[in-house]
Amino acid sequence: MPLTARRPWLTIGLWFLLLAAVVPLLGQVTNHLGSGGFSAPHSLAAKADATVGDLVQPSSVPTTLIAGLTPSRLQSMARSAGMPAGWLHRLAPRSEVLVPGQKPAVAERFLALARHGGATLTAVNAENLGKAVSHQAIQAFTASTVVAVPALLILLLLVFGAVLPALLPLVTAGAGTVLTLAVVAVVERYVPLSVYLLQIVSFLALGVGVDYALFVSTRFRNGLEAGAGVDEALALAMRTSGRSVLFSGLAVALALAALVLGGTAYWRGMALGGGVAVASVLLVTHTLLPPLLRLMGRRAGIGRIRFAMPEWRLWRVLATWATSHPRIALTLGLLVLLIPAVAAPALRASIPANVAAMLPQSTPLAEAQAVEQQVRGAGEIAPFVVALSLSQDVSSPLAWQTVGQVTDKLRSLHGVASVSSPSGQLSPAMLATSAGQPDSPLRAFISGPRSVDLFVTPTSGPDSQATQSLLGQMQSGLRQVKGAQVTIGGQVAAVQEFNSYLAARLPAMAVAVVLVALVVLWLATGSLLQALLGVVLNALVTLATAGILVTVIERGAFGATPQPLNLAVAPLVFVMLFGLSMDYEVILLHRIQEHLGRGDAPRHAATHAGASTGGMITGAGLIMVAVVGALLVSPFEILQTLAIGLVSAVLLDTLVVRTFLVPAAVTLLGRHAFWPRLHYPRHAAE
Repeated sequence: MPLTARRPWLTIGLWFLLLAAVVPLLGQVTNHLGSGGFSAPHSLAAKADATVGDLVQPSSVPTTLIAGLTPSRLQSMARSAGMPAGWLHRLAPRSEVLVPGQKPAVAERFLALARHGGATLTAVNAENLGKAVSHQAIQAFTASTVVAVPALLILLLLVFGAVLPALLPLVTAGAGTVLTLAVVAVVERYVPLSVYLLQIVSFLALGVGVDYALFVSTRFRNGLEAGAGVDEALALAMRTSGRSVLFSGLAVALALAALVLGGTAYWRGMALGGGVAVASVLLVTHTLLPPLLRLMGRRAGIGRIRFAMPEWRLWRVLATWATSHPRIALTLGLLVLLIPAVAAPALRASIPANVAAMLPQSTPLAEAQAVEQQVRGAGEIAPFVVALSLSQDVSSPLAWQTVGQVTDKLRSLHGVASVSSPSGQLSPAMLATSAGQPDSPLRAFISGPRSVDLFVTPTSGPDSQATQSLLGQMQSGLRQVKGAQVTIGGQVAAVQEFNSYLAARLPAMAVAVVLVALVVLWLATGSLLQALLGVVLNALVTLATAGILVTVIERGAFGATPQPLNLAVAPLVFVMLFGLSMDYEVILLHRIQEHLGRGDAPRHAATHAGASTGGMITGAGLIMVAVVGALLVSPFEILQTLAIGLVSAVLLDTLVVRTFLVPAAVTLLGRHAFWPRLHYPRHAAE
């Protein structure tokens, strides 16, 4: 019996004090989360963008969202400021957008009047769009939680068949979630973490916590029903399911740790947050759950209901059929996985360059930016920075001759709306003379003694293929410029570098995850063959899930709006799939090994294991579906994609792989199923 269960009230009291101490940190968990982290290390685009900070920016007024005043009052203020009424564009009855023209002083007078009149002014820029993303993500977290908890309660009642045991996983999973968020609140002060982490680690802790408590407490109840005493049943549950849960948690944590190989702040944060979530849940499962189970004891039947899922005859019928017709079961199961997998090679993923694309289109700031694009041009919101590192000082006419050549080349490219450059307005000699003057207007372009920045506005939006093509033209056309080294920055260039950087590292992440799954399964089962088989089946589920994402997200099936897969979530789906699938794999294989250890033939062992764990594994899968599926109410495409991917993967894993493929494979392999036969756990009878 676990040490913590020997003095249950002391253990529970210590946990209560710990949770009470960390609860105040939950109010700070959103203070330092950001929407960034999508930049490649040592990015050339970031280097080019950094030079812009050394420029003397000309006076200008950004596009501004104005809320809180009626259109008539705003029109009156515009007349008082001498501002053209055409600069204002209606969004809602009390919300308008100012897209200023060429007279910043006029726009500033109008904004001063609006501010004095009580209006709320918000500049439509990347910083405020990022804040809007963070705010919306926090709201979505609350909405998703409201959806997830009632669904969880219903499923827990169906799985446990009694009220008191059904509440137990919620208590332990809740404790794990609180501890996870408290640790995140501390870590985020020192390590940049993404706002998307909040929902992902919270629901990971909740889902995994409920699953682990389900596995252990179900085995505890099975022991009681078999006539064992409370202490004996608890010891058996921790020795069997507790051991399985430990291997499962190790697999999930190590799989998530592989995200570190993504090499960016976003992926490091995801790896850290995921690891904290799983570690917290394992700590709760092995320290808080045992004393709670011991105190519950034989009161586990309080509030009993009929039709509990594990008691359905369906699981024995399915297990018997799969082991009686293993070739048919294997063939049908593989077909179910291979049919959607056909679409997997078409998967294309990238990060959107437009921050507003991460927001619901009805968000005022997203609408304001859309208006700005309509008025000024689609590419106005994401100009390119062309940073020139000249071989001559800016006081030399030769330097400005080079700037002129680059400017002419840029203006000749297809897809360029405008090039902001001093070249062409004055001769190189006059530009060289003007560059040395303290109040020279060239200071808006000169970022150093031998550095000049030009700005290129494309005709198309930041996520358009035409804009990507223009970036390619600039990169190839300006690779070798006599008299200068050219670096291209801007949001589009930075995101392209991030996408390329991550794509190059994905193979290493995939190999790491596969190795983790292989090693953990080998250690858990003592069988290299079962470890290899588990990796192959997980790979098939991964391909099937990728095909489903391509069909639903990229091709817009079932009424969805077609859009590229987000590269910030696609690897996360597959890493979490490999990790989470270990839960069900280890539980099922350990139960098969228990029956083999008692002398059962492989077919009978697979049948009994499938019948006894079918309801529990399917229930655990449905619980994970309910938790992760709640993210579908989120307005963020990145979280919706995560939900669709994980829901598909968990259903395929529990309903196809664990129900049919694994029992059929063990039956067909017979006495070689666990080669090399290093060990079979020998446990007391259930």
